[in-house]
Amino acid sequence: MDFTYTEEQLMVQKAARDYAQRELIQDVLERDNKAIYPTKHIKNIADLGFLGMLIPMEYDGVGMDNISYVMALEEISKIDSSVAVIMAVHNSLACYGIDKYASDDQKKKYLPQLASGETIGAFLLSEPEAGSDASFQKTTALLKDDHYVLNGVKNWITSANSAGVYLVIAQTYPDLGHKGINAFIVDPKSEGITLGPHEDKMGMRSSDTHSVMFNDVKVPKENRIGDDGFGFKFAMKLLEGGRIGIAAQALGIACGAYDLALKYSKERKTFGKEIINHQAIAFKLADMATGIETARLLVHKAAWLKDNNEPYGTISAMAKLYATDVAMKVTTEAVQIFGGNGYVKEYHVERLMREAKLTQIYEGTSEIQKVIISRAISKD
Repeated sequence: MDFTYTEEQLMVQKAARDYAQRELIQDVLERDNKAIYPTKHIKNIADLGFLGMLIPMEYDGVGMDNISYVMALEEISKIDSSVAVIMAVHNSLACYGIDKYASDDQKKKYLPQLASGETIGAFLLSEPEAGSDASFQKTTALLKDDHYVLNGVKNWITSANSAGVYLVIAQTYPDLGHKGINAFIVDPKSEGITLGPHEDKMGMRSSDTHSVMFNDVKVPKENRIGDDGFGFKFAMKLLEGGRIGIAAQALGIACGAYDLALKYSKERKTFGKEIINHQAIAFKLADMATGIETARLLVHKAAWLKDNNEPYGTISAMAKLYATDVAMKVTTEAVQIFGGNGYVKEYHVERLMREAKLTQIYEGTSEIQKVIISRAISKD
């Protein structure tokens, strides 16, 4: 693996950093406090090409590599993980899923509008009784003539109210278990779809999260993705890549907290000197910096493997497991370094700590990552 970044990758990183530190920072506290959807910022990052990063140019995307993608996500996440999670779900799950597995007609119809940001994509897998156990789908998609009929509930859906394209995982043949699951492209405006209330979350409050209810929703047969029964495999393949995005997000959260703590430690004085000169604080910062650098190596290796068409499922699980743990540890220590100020919203680190926690839960909990890793190493 070459540790030298290309000029193009560095340009993408700079563009993301400049926008995050110039624009996202301006209203991030207000949006977090009032749970306001970042409409303006989503449009702006779309104009920068960040919503079509993984879509080929033939479908009006930017056609960037995954290294560039995780570098951009890291920079956005340093300031605002609500925007980052919308960007991650859109790119890693919706765009990648259609580009990699959909038919040519489906790609031509949906990818250009996703690439431009005209349409936001959402991924509907989790259910009240099917979170970590994604094979236990209760939402059904039964074939009737030339269409499927969707019934069921999906929850914790990012961009549920703002998306123009849903990728829905549902059970068509219950007797076949996970082999009877299918994946569908669904129009959120279809008759029979209703949303639950906006979730009042601990962190990433500016992102749009709802439950989605399907009541006899008709989905054209041609909107199924892949062969009959491909849905579970489709979901698992998407999550392998999605974990890289969440790991990059966690890395960014950790970096954001570390940068703030380092700056504060050079300004805050106790006992006649800056607190960075107290060994207790200096050692905390040393551990934080080491954890971040190690997490970045794992995240970038996973992205590199994906770019080079090498197996990346186990490394992406390791990257998510490790980077999210680092994010939680670093943000907690950042709050400690800030002392009482760390508990106050205006200093940002308490928000970053709240955001870090979610990265250990969604797109596969830390416990699920350990299941994936342990199964892989048992086969070695």
